[in-house]
Amino acid sequence: MTARYFVAGGLSFGSALAMVISYHVHQSIIFAIVHGFFGWLYVIWRALTPG
Repeated sequence: MTARYFVAGGLSFGSALAMVISYHVHQSIIFAIVHGFFGWLYVIWRALTPG
């Protein structure tokens, strides 16, 4: 098992968790998809910005 394997699993789990919580709170599939997408944008942004 490599660190890359665990990171990929964690990111997938994080997106899925965000989508499930979003659907539970808002009862909207559209909001769930949007929250999952913005979660990935945040990860990319943090990876590209220093600090």
